[in-house]
Amino acid sequence: MFFTPERIANLKERMKTEPATAAAVERIVADPKSIQELSLAYRMTGEKRFADRLRGAIGGLRWDDAMLMRRDPPWHAGLGTAHSCFESAVAYDSIHDALTPEERSTLAKRIVERGILPALNDWVLGGKRIHALDTMGHNWWSAGVFGAGMAALAVMDEEPRAGAWLERISDGSVEWLDFTGSLLDNKPPLFDRGGAFYEDVNYASFAVSQYLYFRQAWNNALVTPVLPALPIVDKFGDYFINVCYPNSGRLLNFDFGDGGRTANVVEPMHVLWANGFRKPRYLWLLNEARAADRRAGQDRPSPFGLVFGPGENDLAAGPAAPDLPLSALYGDIGWASLRSSWERDATLLGVKSGYTWNHSHADAGSFILFHRGEYLLIDSGKCTYGRPEYDGYYRQSQAHNVVLFNGEAQNPEDTYFGSKLPGSVSRLMDSGDLKYVLADATGPTSHRFIRNYRQFLWLGDVILIIDDLKTFEPGRFEWLLHVDGIAKQRGADLEVAKGEATVLVRPLFPAPLPSEGYPADFPENMRLVEKTGLKDRDPDMKVPYYAFVPPEESRRTKFITAVLLVNQGGTADLPQLERLEGKNYIGVRVRQGGATTDVYLNLLADGSVMHRNANLKVNGWETDAYLTAITFPDGGDTTDPDAASRYFVAQGSYLRRDDTVVLDSLSKVFLVADRKPAGLDVLLQGQPTMNAWLRSPGRPERIVVNGEKREVPYDTATRQLKLSTRRE
Repeated sequence: MFFTPERIANLKERMKTEPATAAAVERIVADPKSIQELSLAYRMTGEKRFADRLRGAIGGLRWDDAMLMRRDPPWHAGLGTAHSCFESAVAYDSIHDALTPEERSTLAKRIVERGILPALNDWVLGGKRIHALDTMGHNWWSAGVFGAGMAALAVMDEEPRAGAWLERISDGSVEWLDFTGSLLDNKPPLFDRGGAFYEDVNYASFAVSQYLYFRQAWNNALVTPVLPALPIVDKFGDYFINVCYPNSGRLLNFDFGDGGRTANVVEPMHVLWANGFRKPRYLWLLNEARAADRRAGQDRPSPFGLVFGPGENDLAAGPAAPDLPLSALYGDIGWASLRSSWERDATLLGVKSGYTWNHSHADAGSFILFHRGEYLLIDSGKCTYGRPEYDGYYRQSQAHNVVLFNGEAQNPEDTYFGSKLPGSVSRLMDSGDLKYVLADATGPTSHRFIRNYRQFLWLGDVILIIDDLKTFEPGRFEWLLHVDGIAKQRGADLEVAKGEATVLVRPLFPAPLPSEGYPADFPENMRLVEKTGLKDRDPDMKVPYYAFVPPEESRRTKFITAVLLVNQGGTADLPQLERLEGKNYIGVRVRQGGATTDVYLNLLADGSVMHRNANLKVNGWETDAYLTAITFPDGGDTTDPDAASRYFVAQGSYLRRDDTVVLDSLSKVFLVADRKPAGLDVLLQGQPTMNAWLRSPGRPERIVVNGEKREVPYDTATRQLKLSTRRE
């Protein structure tokens, strides 16, 4: 099933031309430390001593879990059973030729009675089954059922019932991959249509790997039929790439939920490769992980990686960067990933506003930030599940970068019963120097919040975080920030520094921090409050986290908070920010890189005006957009709409100045129009059917709309391009 004669022959041949592979195999054969390593050592050498150790290892496996047996009804198979099924399958299959018929019969009977039947009776077979896909239908189902499936494949020559079991498991694998959730039980779908797993990266690695191991074992052991794979499987690898952070140390990844920031993304990539899913960009991730392991002194390739994964020559031909966009939206589970580049130590922003249940925490609207090789603005992580702090702190809203109202956000019970009304991340736009994300955390916090929207507008070296909040009654808002490193207030900023990385977090609205003197001398300003949290995976260690608290209680407010990215040039090269405020708007002027961007937040467009449009006049501009950002090069005529280099509009139907109409659309759209020497780049999102007219002083030589070059109708009289979409 695994270490087949063909794969072993291939490995031996590769060792002749791949010195690193040869050295890794030789280290394993010299001192095998696990069942997988013993199995590879035996298959490579045929030495009886390895077979004897494997025979004894099968007999020594622990199959049951006393804690689960105490439930009502008792569970007979959990993760321990799943692990032992998998280990026994690997060992038994590897030494099958070294066993006598009596030994095969004895060991097969033990595997069936202690592993396969308890797992299938609990999770698959109708006669005794106590679980459905929505009980623990995430990584537990994958591990338990596919572990039993691999064990059934291993003993199928000795067990006549194995064929029927495998047919049930094969059918179940398709149902598991396509599980769409449960309305009455508040259970979410397992997978986003883009291949992401709703819980977190670590559990995605575990669940996906178990399925892929079973699929690989099935296709190796049975010539026909080939186990089907849904299209979602082809997207798993891109998910692991999109949520990773390559840097000069260990390879990091998003750690929303229980997963941890150094999940094993190598294992699923190896088994994807073995199953025939072989995209060159997978080699990039494997190379990054291997380089990180070498830097950390942990470079001991796994036996499965050596046998299943790409060889040294394949890896050497891997690309310098993945051929993927710098941003990714997983809207079904409410995750977004935005990065400055694929280079090591770049900047990576992660946003989460989705489901809460089990390993997925009460963190709707939260965000994390990696910068210059460090993880600076963090998720608090977790501790062991048996500690009271696990659900008392780590899984709750207070442990995440969210906004609290009177000390609360999500219902604390959501972590157990699920969030009936999940959050969402519904918009993502990336035009290079401008990136935008819209998150909605209202649903999970709706017992407190009427509006809980969070937007991220990333402009060059500044990320503006815009919160639109409304509650049922007046109270105290708190804007939370969890950090790793040293955090100190410096003037109107909270500086967060670790290693060579620094960011400045600057509250702008509803009020800035006092830049000098004692906080008590400035009651009209924001207050910085230091709170006490718990260290990731160490609940006995207290760590500080921070809250920006407005000067007054209210039931409706807007936060605009800037995160300034300090790069190699230090604070001298930071963007210059200026607060803008007038009738019906607040905003920020951002000066950087030879250009100035004015950002306007329309206070009439936040649901406070009904049956009238949110018509705003600001600095000579007219618009009904919720959020507008207009960029002019330094020295340009800011009164001339044609002199602007870029327009950004969020939820707007028009933008004009004097008699010049820049945007005209009956339905409100999300737009980035970036004028470049080579032409016009446009990102346009909105309803499925829309017609938008966009100002252009002349017909652009090249027009790219949503990443595709287009021929767009141009009216020379009105100087407008017509951009249309239709529902398919």
